[in-house]
Amino acid sequence: MGPVYRLITSARSSVDLSIYELADPVAEGDLAAAAARGVDVRVILDQDLERPANTAAYRYLAAHGVHVRWGPAGTIYHQKTLTIDHATSLIMTGNLVSRDYPGTRDFAVIDTGTADVAAIVATFDADFASRPVTPPDGTDLVWSPTNAQASVLSVIDGAARTLAVEEEEMDDPAVTSALEAAAQRGVRVTITMTADPEWDQAFAELTRAGAHIRLYADSASVLYIHAKTIVADAGLPGQQVLVGSQNFSVASLDYNRELGILTRIPAVVSAIAATLASDYAAAAPFRLPASTGSGSGARCT
Repeated sequence: MGPVYRLITSARSSVDLSIYELADPVAEGDLAAAAARGVDVRVILDQDLERPANTAAYRYLAAHGVHVRWGPAGTIYHQKTLTIDHATSLIMTGNLVSRDYPGTRDFAVIDTGTADVAAIVATFDADFASRPVTPPDGTDLVWSPTNAQASVLSVIDGAARTLAVEEEEMDDPAVTSALEAAAQRGVRVTITMTADPEWDQAFAELTRAGAHIRLYADSASVLYIHAKTIVADAGLPGQQVLVGSQNFSVASLDYNRELGILTRIPAVVSAIAATLASDYAAAAPFRLPASTGSGSGARCT
């Protein structure tokens, strides 16, 4: 997390943080210190689902000169973005929760594109003021609920040879169908996730279509897949990666406030692709759950 902390401590004029959950004493202290040296520090925290978890951070920041707001009422504010001096944005898959860092897979991409950063700042300004906004796309931004599902489907549908996926959720029928179609047309589809019976039906459909699924147990002793990323055709001329806060769920793609980035930058694609390949190799193959006999009417998954 050093690069994240260094971004905050390097701020000269402004810090904007959009975050679903904040429980990191180092980051909170850095934000307070920035405010104390005259930086305009603004923070938006989710209240729809995470208000109890965020209340301590909210109170601490408010007491230390940080301008802190709750996210828009009635909207899951799942975006995870840090913008420094209106010049650099960090687009993250993970929250700023220190207890998660040692055992959770997440990614962050540093974006200095002028159009992207301007779009992120404009959207933050509107959300901070509780004004309606249609987020600008910038050069390569992926926003929920505006263009997220279309962007995810474009990456899947455009893959020629390979698709590598890490996700926390698999609950959007259109995305599942697109992944099935990719596998059926000969694309090698590899999916790495944390096991959850809620996704077993989707896993079964994907497996029958030819996708390769490997899972980590839902245990504190092994890696937890919290990342939200998909890599298409790594190492080939058309390679690209989509990474951000969007889960493959209807809520995440169609209703929440989320932000991701779609990029072809070789260094970013190769770094994420290599990590996904390593995570996939260390996970266990998915097996269709067995059911018990019909005598008791019970079903075991």
